[in-house]
Amino acid sequence: MPNPEREPVYTVAQLVAGLKRLLAERVGRIWVVGELSGVHVARSGHIYFSLKDDSSQLRCALFRSAARGLAFEPEDGLEVLVQGDVSLYEARGELQLVARRLEPRGQGVLQLAFEQLRQRLEAEGLFDAVRKRALPPLPERIGVVTSPTGAAIHDILEVTGRRFPGTPIVIAPTRVQGDGAEDEIAAALDSLAVLADVDLILLARGGGSLEDLRAFNSETVARAIIRAPAPVLCGVGHEVDVTIADLCADLRAPTPSAAAELALPDREVFRSELVASWQRLRRAMRANLDHNTQRFARERDALRVLAPTARVATQRVRFHAAERALQRAARLAADRSRARLAELAGRLDSLSPLSVLSRGYALVRRSDDGTIVRSVGDAGVGDALSVRVAEADLEVSVKASQRIVES
Repeated sequence: MPNPEREPVYTVAQLVAGLKRLLAERVGRIWVVGELSGVHVARSGHIYFSLKDDSSQLRCALFRSAARGLAFEPEDGLEVLVQGDVSLYEARGELQLVARRLEPRGQGVLQLAFEQLRQRLEAEGLFDAVRKRALPPLPERIGVVTSPTGAAIHDILEVTGRRFPGTPIVIAPTRVQGDGAEDEIAAALDSLAVLADVDLILLARGGGSLEDLRAFNSETVARAIIRAPAPVLCGVGHEVDVTIADLCADLRAPTPSAAAELALPDREVFRSELVASWQRLRRAMRANLDHNTQRFARERDALRVLAPTARVATQRVRFHAAERALQRAARLAADRSRARLAELAGRLDSLSPLSVLSRGYALVRRSDDGTIVRSVGDAGVGDALSVRVAEADLEVSVKASQRIVES
């Protein structure tokens, strides 16, 4: 048994609490470099992870208040610098680092945040060309989201006034940099949704560092561009600056001035094209008029040749010719019919019984019933017969009959 008078005895809680105080006093807040592993975001908003190198690892906790200030998303395999307090997690007696700041090692925080957001939004299809809307060729009203005091608005108003003066410009003022600027930009974009007659939106600001353009690399602004009621033309920074807003916009311009150039056609070019179109229309109308005039002249000349008196005379000649042809055809048809009738009459006469009788033949019938006598059996002795010869009918009586036998 330990001797309380010679050796102190601690409870587990006392020992852990003492070690925690000792670490806080002797070590305090330090910077540690390592690779993130097992990153987990709790529902509470706290982020838990391990920081490791080739031989060791250390449990870390980044509480919600500090996590809200991160410009990038912690992910496994990312090498980071962590500033935090070395402590003990008393519930389990585990050594841990309570992180206060996280910074990616080897690249800037903002650049990393840009790459992470770009990859995520690209995977969602927010940059796809198929969802890009075409800009109106001649906007009736343009909305501009930018700082009301910056150089960008002056450039836009100067260019639009020169290219197509009189086009209404609606300015939705907003801050374009600093903490909370992304929320103001999104709100300005959303405010233009109530103006149904705004058919083009310009999102613009001048150049600056990556920190200055931070608001335009935020998911908040990206989502606002996607839900904007009209096509969004983005002119942010200089030509070399490419932001998330540029990638989400329906069209990107390298500068605010270039955006204004793309938004409106040049009035002088527009006027020249209008004049050229009018001249083409006049030439086409003149050519059509000439063509119809010539056609009218031809029709008029043809009408003179075919005047009513001339047409009547022509039709009279045609009528007489047709009449003569009809008479000839009728005579020819009558001659053919007469010849045919004579031919048929001759045939009929040759087949007539009268013609046969004239050659010496007679037609014999029984007087009582008119039956033709064709053989000796049709008439007996004493029967009265009527004999028809060529010129008379003879009434006779059969006195005797004799069958003729051919030798």
